[in-house]
Amino acid sequence: MKRKRIIKGSQMILSALEKEGVEVIFGFPGGAVLPLYDQLYDAPFNHILTRHEQAAVHAADSYARVTGKPGVVFATSGPGATNLVTGITNAYMDSVPLVLITGQVVRSLIGTDAFQEADITGITMPITKHNYLVKSIEELPTVMSEAFYIASTGRKGPVLIDVPKDIFDLEGPFQYEQKCHIHGYNPTYKGHIGQINRAVKAIRDAKKPVIFGGGGLIRSGASSVLGELAEKARIPVILSLMGLGAYPGDGELFLGMPGMHGCVTANYALTEADLIIGAGVRFDDRVTGKLDTFARQAKIIHIDIDPAEIGKNVMIDVPIVGDVRLILEELMQRLKPGNTAKWLKQIKTWQDQYPMPMGREDKVGKLRPQYVIRELSRLSDENTIVVTDVGQHQMWTAQHFVIRKPNTFITSGGLGTMGFGFPAAIGAKFAAPDSRVICITGDGGFQMNIQELATVVKNQVDLTIALINNSYLGMVRQWQEMFYDRRYSHTGLQDGPDFVNVAEAFGARALRASTEDEATEVIKQAFAMKGPVLIDFVVEKEENVYPMVAPNRAINDIIIGGDEQ
Repeated sequence: MKRKRIIKGSQMILSALEKEGVEVIFGFPGGAVLPLYDQLYDAPFNHILTRHEQAAVHAADSYARVTGKPGVVFATSGPGATNLVTGITNAYMDSVPLVLITGQVVRSLIGTDAFQEADITGITMPITKHNYLVKSIEELPTVMSEAFYIASTGRKGPVLIDVPKDIFDLEGPFQYEQKCHIHGYNPTYKGHIGQINRAVKAIRDAKKPVIFGGGGLIRSGASSVLGELAEKARIPVILSLMGLGAYPGDGELFLGMPGMHGCVTANYALTEADLIIGAGVRFDDRVTGKLDTFARQAKIIHIDIDPAEIGKNVMIDVPIVGDVRLILEELMQRLKPGNTAKWLKQIKTWQDQYPMPMGREDKVGKLRPQYVIRELSRLSDENTIVVTDVGQHQMWTAQHFVIRKPNTFITSGGLGTMGFGFPAAIGAKFAAPDSRVICITGDGGFQMNIQELATVVKNQVDLTIALINNSYLGMVRQWQEMFYDRRYSHTGLQDGPDFVNVAEAFGARALRASTEDEATEVIKQAFAMKGPVLIDFVVEKEENVYPMVAPNRAINDIIIGGDEQ
């Protein structure tokens, strides 16, 4: 029998991380985690000191999306832990695996409102897949093992471990088992064969089928089989914001992103389809529009690893619980080559009739943000990772940047977190150091975590920050223009800083462009530079994102462009 080592709690945590293959940790120290950081001093990890805990969790989130492995975060008790809440919620909404280790006051002070005490397990219960308050040194190895297992299996998500400070210093027996069994936790991976056969029949009978895929395709590694199935059955592919990259953005059968700011063809196809194969997607309200008008002619197959998602928003005809990749592989084996030529001809007509709008043409000489996004895409290769913040620039990126591979488009989907983009780009670069990483952000979101300029300069992160600077909280302003009679209440950012000067003050390089010719030139310059580079693109201030479906309208009731066609 193997003898158990007797080590401190802080050493147990770092030993467990080593056994789980962790290489990078994002965090910010404080009093309650000092014993852990003391052990970290000589440990073989690359610890990235962000300048705010929210930035640490966003960076770990992106690192997890790119690598497929759980991101790891350290934070102290009280405000350190509560500063993680937004990032944890973001990861929870987007099904991202994280393991977060927070310090807590010593056990004898829990519940006394001690200095920097916060009930972080209570606070995060609704926004974590699971969480723990460690009460004894003996349970710590098991807790660590279970946390990684839960975070990375089934529908992935964040797991938080709250460790009282005295536990870090206590000694106990350490034996670590990576694979564990948790009573009552048994995710379903293999789809029910009867339901799969029903789906095959529905696909064979369909005349106007579409595949509607989401982030679950990417999480399960289903991209290649999705492409094979689509080609074999000749079924067009529509991808949600979280699913972009699961099928090549320039692929023959790709129709684009659907929904509020989706392309016209994708919305028309969902409306006219007689079969929708929903794969790893939630049928989110931004996609469905007015629910009682969504896909009224279609039979719906819904494949998802989380049974709670099936039937939650729309009525499902063929539910299949399980791993998307495994189920698509089963479908592939049973499907025959499809004949959807007439349907594809109709789709081609829509594509020719409704190209993606390129923005206002009445402002001669002004820099359109759509042009910037297209130039960033044109000058990038297929391995480039593009990370966005949230708002207009996020939608323009989804519309105009050609995403060809999974895990190369990183964005905040379910929560829509402003401030996500810049720290997430840092995490992406540490996850894929050999890939170009572009952070596309707005002047509003960038200022929410602008302090991370210190992080990228300190670590000489090779990163291009494309700042779409329109001097507004752009998406909020657009809604004020369209639905509130242009009453721009507190959305103007005209008194913002000179971003070039700010970046240079931190020690980063910075460029500026305000015309199309300048934009192309500075992108080329930035791509040739090493280290962090910010480009301040001064764009048309009142440009809007089109197409657009107004709230509580059918997704085929679309505002096409500036003339509100």
